[in-house]
Amino acid sequence: MARLCRKQNLFFYLVFVCFAFGCLYMMISITQIEFDQGSIKNPENSEELDSKVGQQKFLPGDNGGPADILDKSVELFAGLNPKVAAGLKLGSAEKLADDNNNKPKVVTVESLVKDADHFVNNFPPPNYNIHVFYYPWYGNPEYNRKYVHWNHGYIEHWDKKIATKWPTGRHQPPDDIGSNFYPELGCYSSSDVDVMDNHMQQIRSAGIGVVVVSWYPPEQSDPEGIPSDSLIIPLLDAAYKYQLKIAIHSEPYKDRDDHTLKEDVKYIIDSYAAHPAFYTYETQGRMVPLIYVYDSYLTKPQQWKRLLKPDGKHSIRGTRYDAIFIALLVDLKHKNEIISSGFDGFYTYFATNGFTYGSAHKNWKELSRFAGNAGLMFIPSVGPGYVDTRIRPWNAQNTRQRMGGKYYNDGFQQAFEADTEIISITSFNEWHEGSQIEKAVPKKTPQYTYMDYAPQKSDYYLQTTRDWVDKFAKKQENNKLKL
Repeated sequence: MARLCRKQNLFFYLVFVCFAFGCLYMMISITQIEFDQGSIKNPENSEELDSKVGQQKFLPGDNGGPADILDKSVELFAGLNPKVAAGLKLGSAEKLADDNNNKPKVVTVESLVKDADHFVNNFPPPNYNIHVFYYPWYGNPEYNRKYVHWNHGYIEHWDKKIATKWPTGRHQPPDDIGSNFYPELGCYSSSDVDVMDNHMQQIRSAGIGVVVVSWYPPEQSDPEGIPSDSLIIPLLDAAYKYQLKIAIHSEPYKDRDDHTLKEDVKYIIDSYAAHPAFYTYETQGRMVPLIYVYDSYLTKPQQWKRLLKPDGKHSIRGTRYDAIFIALLVDLKHKNEIISSGFDGFYTYFATNGFTYGSAHKNWKELSRFAGNAGLMFIPSVGPGYVDTRIRPWNAQNTRQRMGGKYYNDGFQQAFEADTEIISITSFNEWHEGSQIEKAVPKKTPQYTYMDYAPQKSDYYLQTTRDWVDKFAKKQENNKLKL
């Protein structure tokens, strides 16, 4: 009986040793894993993120799959080789196709070091004081059963007599789209996760840190679009892979007021604020969301103050739903209205220099002084150009030619001289208004020849942005040293 017990103990001991060895082998033998697509936690920032959000993170790798094993491997390798850890951290757990036979290729430590070197050498660090406006409203038959926004209709002039002079109807993609430029990705769908990944990579390559996503409440959209709130989580995941942040650009809708915006903010924070890619801004020792409110002037200051003033009837100030609210300044009179409404700052949005008081570059220094005296944030909006005659054929007077990049460079120079903390860019992909910095390509059809970035390459405006981001970072660093 004693020998039997000893044999049983020995058997269980051997089983335990084998089990422990197997677990250790899984942790360090990454070379045997074929990865499924998913996001990876950033261990370097995990404690900081936990302290900020204090809630669960929306990460596709948190389901017990290979990405979870990889998360643990990140921690192991972090102490062995920082570059390996960086490679694990920033790469999603994707299937990496072998160049020769298109089979999933084995990931080795050496390949991860190489990928990390590629990332470090080819992408600048994200600057979270550079924001870019982003539109997730495009669709195509493959993903959405129809074209969305690419087939934008011609907008009628408000004067019926003038309207009769211009074309009506809708564009017919893929060769005929509602834009004067043609995207390198073609008539893509914003629902395509590969497109999201491509866009975030382009944005990161430019050194931009914050993607300001056009947003409508669930089941709502602009007149040309379809609801896109369901895309926010996938966009957050895509942004996280490239260490970008997502902020919300609240769009106007019927009957939007202080009550509905409060419900919107509660929904946004409850749904997205726990994600590590959700943008927050430090104020008075707290990290809170920053929300742009487009066409804020359509709601009266008496209504906004009920929500945004500390003593308002249903004030959001000091609650878990507090945020930095940025109003749109169009006219000169909006300066005082923004103060009386209780907004925390303002932006100018329009890429057309001189179209509005706010978008006129010559006024930015004065607006910066006004904001400083009033304790407000001023965020000027720089654009590479503007042309919308494929949807507003009667609006040629507001076209601003790109002039080979000069218009964009001049705008950035004016924003620099305004000496602001944050600069916004209009836009990454507002193709209808020709303000995009996304890659565009030449295209000619029997009916129309699209504009392009020639003689520069398709990524010219991304590279130009990167140059200005580098200058901006150096300027802000010098300002810190002076303090």
